[in-house]
Amino acid sequence: MKPLSSDTFVSKAPFAVLRSQWQHTGEMTEPEALLYRSNLLGADLSITNFGGGNTSAKIMEADPLTGEAVEVLWVKGSGGDLGSMRLDGFASLYLSKLVALKPRYRGLEAEDEMVDFLPHCTFGLNGRAASIDTPLHAFLPFKHVDHVHPDAVLAIATTAQSEALTKAIYGDTVGWLGWQRPGFDLGLKLEAMVAQKPHLRGIVLEGHGLFSWGETSKDCYDNTLSLISQAADYLNNTGVGTPSFGGPLTEAANIAERQAFFAELNPRLRALMARDVAPKIAHVVDSPEVLQFVCAADMARLAAMGTACPDHFLRTKRLPLILSPDDLSDDGLHTALEAYRTAYRAYYDRHAEPESPPVRDADPVIILVAGYGLVSFAADKTAARLAAEYYSHAIHVMRGAEAVGTYQGLDEREAFRIEYWALEEAKLKRQPLPKPLAGKVALITGGAGGIGRAVAERLLRDGANVVITDIEAVRLEAVCQALVAAHGEDRVRGLLSDAADEAAVAAAYGQVAFDYGGVDIFVNNAGHAAAAAIEDISLAQWQSDFTGLTQGYFLGAREAFKAMKARGGAMVFIVSKNALSPSAGSAAYNAAKAAQLHLARCLAVEGAPHGIRVNVVNPDAVLRDSHIWDGQWRAERAGAYGLAPEKLEAFYQQRSLLKREVFPQDVAEAVAFLVSDVSAKSTGNILNVDAGHAASFTR
Repeated sequence: MKPLSSDTFVSKAPFAVLRSQWQHTGEMTEPEALLYRSNLLGADLSITNFGGGNTSAKIMEADPLTGEAVEVLWVKGSGGDLGSMRLDGFASLYLSKLVALKPRYRGLEAEDEMVDFLPHCTFGLNGRAASIDTPLHAFLPFKHVDHVHPDAVLAIATTAQSEALTKAIYGDTVGWLGWQRPGFDLGLKLEAMVAQKPHLRGIVLEGHGLFSWGETSKDCYDNTLSLISQAADYLNNTGVGTPSFGGPLTEAANIAERQAFFAELNPRLRALMARDVAPKIAHVVDSPEVLQFVCAADMARLAAMGTACPDHFLRTKRLPLILSPDDLSDDGLHTALEAYRTAYRAYYDRHAEPESPPVRDADPVIILVAGYGLVSFAADKTAARLAAEYYSHAIHVMRGAEAVGTYQGLDEREAFRIEYWALEEAKLKRQPLPKPLAGKVALITGGAGGIGRAVAERLLRDGANVVITDIEAVRLEAVCQALVAAHGEDRVRGLLSDAADEAAVAAAYGQVAFDYGGVDIFVNNAGHAAAAAIEDISLAQWQSDFTGLTQGYFLGAREAFKAMKARGGAMVFIVSKNALSPSAGSAAYNAAKAAQLHLARCLAVEGAPHGIRVNVVNPDAVLRDSHIWDGQWRAERAGAYGLAPEKLEAFYQQRSLLKREVFPQDVAEAVAFLVSDVSAKSTGNILNVDAGHAASFTR
């Protein structure tokens, strides 16, 4: 490994001085302007992370009951994301009713009960739940308010010198409040500060973020950007020449070494963290700043302080797991994970109260490895990616804080009160139930063909992460684009790979291990078809059929077996009715399909002790969207029956007992059944999807 140079660790204006992205020049309603502002702020993750922050506007509207003009607070609803929200993401409440709640407030000990009053303030039957931050927006006497968590401001807010730095940067134009958990009381404190200092442009909340405001939506946006940029400019000028994170300590691996390292490590971690629960998904980040951090002298010291901003550690847990070189053996990983779990449960026991929610999953979310980067694990790819993004921003914050002062994490007790807050627990319980294949990773060969694509779409609908491989680059790209458009890019990968090439297959599995952490479902589907009378089959054609069909299925299944051995999995072989009932004039294809079927049976026997299930789907005459049937195979099979090629669909339909055509989606339904927990006690089976072909009955 090549060590990072000392120059790499010197701060060089890492905090962006923001430029306005406001381009809308037409007429907008007040709600539309609020949404536009919110989307602009949320689009820049240095301003606020996904799901973080909130915006508001106080808008005059006609009361639907009286017709009178009333002031309505529009504020981002609970659980929304500024960057992607639409108008229905805002809660709307009578401002007068929110203000009228003040006499009902009984003090900090009873603060949470105020949340139960918020639904009674709803305007216009809006079903969007109001967030805990609603009073903070309601009680500020400004028409437009932003609350964001910018890296540059957090770098100031998380130092031991936070108040003095706020004064140094902003003078008397920005207020400062010491740490307090969000809620009704903090809203009253913001109101009181502005009443005492009406000239303020904003308020920095220690360990939390920034409040800012304006008379119009654009004024508010411009003020927010200006305050963030002032902090960024101060950090960039004050921190110049300061070695980041104490300077280099550990050598850094090159990109190829990092790829190989995490491809090997992720499946082992994933297996250890999914012993009795649904599998988790991995996400690796080895960006320059993350690599700086994990290679730095102060990494362990800073990581042990925890992420300061509540938005960070709600996604990442307060502390990461740090793996040393001694921890990378199987025994070492097991010991390191057990030590983390023990420490996390002790943290819970130190602070839990009778009314606290039960202890949650004690596994780490963020894992740091010196020289290589970080890997996060969560219930799905999006959650894992977001956790990694949050921790990356926390690293950025630590960098800035240490450049101008001393970074400090949130007090452990306060962190617990946020993490196990009853209101956060209620938010978690409002989340939709996971889909049947959530947290699982499916690899499908021949994924750009009709059956492969249908299987991918079906498993994605059940919550799986799907990787498709194919040898046709243009087709693969088109299918991936369609799947991403429907299901999001986190859950879809396309790999150009020849299923019959040993090195290509191994590389594909390595990429899946790096991207997701391993494979839980394998669908052996890639192949081709050719027909000829036995006396016309050349040795080259025979070998080609067995290479493309049998060798390809063997290579994919062998790698899947290795990947699944630690925690089980499900394989499905897409074979053919020809494996049981051969068609005349296609001996090589028939024999290869029979070999595929028997290989599946062999693997079912070998895999059972490891929890690996292997089953077969035998389709027949799936012509729709099939690239095999678009080629010479159609003409060859039609010729064998004395038919014109365009008559083949009708022939196969009438040949079936049910007189129905078989579609790729029918095969996909069979696969979905065989890889699901519904079929958990089935292995070594054959499921025919052929509309009834008597000669192919298995018994």
